[in-house]
This record gives sequence, C-alpha cells and structure tokens, in this order.
Amino acid sequence: MHCPFCRHTDSRVVDSRTSDDGAQIRRRRQCPDCGRRFSTIETAGLTVLKRSGVSEPFSRSKVLVGVRKACQGRPVTEDDLALLAQRVEESVRSLGIAEVDAHEVGMAILGPLRNLDEVAYLRFASVYQAFESLEDFEAAITLLRAERATLDRLAIDH
Repeated sequence: MHCPFCRHTDSRVVDSRTSDDGAQIRRRRQCPDCGRRFSTIETAGLTVLKRSGVSEPFSRSKVLVGVRKACQGRPVTEDDLALLAQRVEESVRSLGIAEVDAHEVGMAILGPLRNLDEVAYLRFASVYQAFESLEDFEAAITLLRAERATLDRLAIDH
C-alpha cells in the first residue's frame, strides 16, 4: 500500500475494524517514512464465471438490469429492486467462494424475485431457464400454485 502523501511503498496497520455488515474492513495505517496516517477499506472480490468461460467482477447493477426488464409494467418499485439485488449479492457471497458460476447468480435471483412478483418471476425464469414450450410455462405455474397452496395451509394451521 503506497502512502497517499509521500508515495512510500510501505505502511503499518495501526487499527482494523469490520464494517457493520461485515463485508468490509477499515484499516487505519501509518507511513513509516513521513509518519502521516490514512485509512483504507478492503473488500473481498467476487468474480462471476460466465457460460462463455469469461470471468468478470460481480455487478449488482447487472442484476438490477436483468430483473428490471422482468418487472417492466409490474407494481415493483426501484427500492424493491435495489433490495432484491442486495439480497442476491449477500446470497452469492454467503457461498464463501471467490468465483461463482453465472448459473448460481441466476438461481439466487429466482427465489427473491418469486417472492416479489410472480409474473416477473415467470418472465425471468422463462428466459433464464430457456422455456421452449407452453408446457414449460404450465409446469412453472403449477409449481407456483402448489407452493402458494402450501403456504396458505401453513398460515391457516398457525
């Protein structure tokens, strides 16, 4: 770590603290050459391995773009989308691996999107899971209905 004041190539860590959500570490550093102090923030990198074999950094904004298309014309707010993207990132990071397959990112989107809006979920799933026929849609709708019926029964039982 270069000192931002004198460009010395070394620094000493004086204090370290994690952020509230634990995703970052804030380090207070001191330059051994000029003696001035500065702060750094460290985050763990997360890379997505795409089907083409190319790796790229995880992007919450790319999640938002894909989900926003599925939610077009639906009663979903930008705040809802931002929260969904945050949940997806947290879910993917919780896997504990530095490079995650793009398929895993898509799978992490499906659950929160289904809870947010079922129509948007079907739109996203139809593209993501490459629905090829009416039967694919019917199977997805049947599954949604079965899950909803189960949730309704659980709510009545309690």
